[in-house]
Amino acid sequence: MSDPSGGGSNVMVNVKIVGIVIGTLGLYTWVANAIPQVESQVPQELTFTGEVTTGELVAAGEDLFLGAGGCTACHGLGERAPNLRTGDQSGSTIGVRCAARVQGEDCKTYLYNSMTNPNSYVVEGWDPIMPDMRVLLSETQIWALVAYLQDQGGEVTVTGTDIEATGGGEDTGAAASAPAGGAPAQTVAAAGGDDPLALLQNNQCLLCHMLDGEGMQIGPSFDGIGARRDADYIRESILDPAADADPAFQAFVGLMPLTFGSTFSASQLEVIVQYLADRQ
Repeated sequence: MSDPSGGGSNVMVNVKIVGIVIGTLGLYTWVANAIPQVESQVPQELTFTGEVTTGELVAAGEDLFLGAGGCTACHGLGERAPNLRTGDQSGSTIGVRCAARVQGEDCKTYLYNSMTNPNSYVVEGWDPIMPDMRVLLSETQIWALVAYLQDQGGEVTVTGTDIEATGGGEDTGAAASAPAGGAPAQTVAAAGGDDPLALLQNNQCLLCHMLDGEGMQIGPSFDGIGARRDADYIRESILDPAADADPAFQAFVGLMPLTFGSTFSASQLEVIVQYLADRQ
């Protein structure tokens, strides 16, 4: 006997809707868990107090420079950027020559500003390809790198006071102010949200990739990338840039940071992948 009020059919419709919702949530959960976000090498977080020793800073900076910081991809070969651990044309290491780079800036200030506002002073003969390192590293990590570079032939003057003055120890990824004697630090936009264009801009992807006529052609252009590559390839290239690099850009393999698997959440990574895959 049928229900004259139509209640039975309404129940079936509701059951179907609930089933679709549960299925959709399950699919997105599976996709999020399937993304290999831990493939990237992630710089270890550092927390130092004002009592930090010079040796601790230099050791931490060395680990970053030679490892997860990715510095040697450009500064260890002398092909993309100055080699900081060996002599340049003057025959001196970075710890010796840093104080003479910019008039009015001591070594510590110059090195800090070179990492947080790298385009303010580019060594002659080199391209402005370095990103603002506050996008990738915390203030504490940056100061540890400064100490390590000062130690390459020079005197280490970085202290816990420098770290605390720029908000170090909180691992915010953005500086509150510049070191004493330096120019005000550049404010870095938050990398959060799910706007793919904002994510590409905030994480300085356009320093190496062209998008709508903007950016630099150090890596493959994002314009029309969806016609050349599928979503799986784009995702892998973000997580492991050297896995299947475009032969036309082999000279720049190693330049792209290996940290984006942790910098982006699963949803952020997917919106970027789909945004680029849709660019036909």
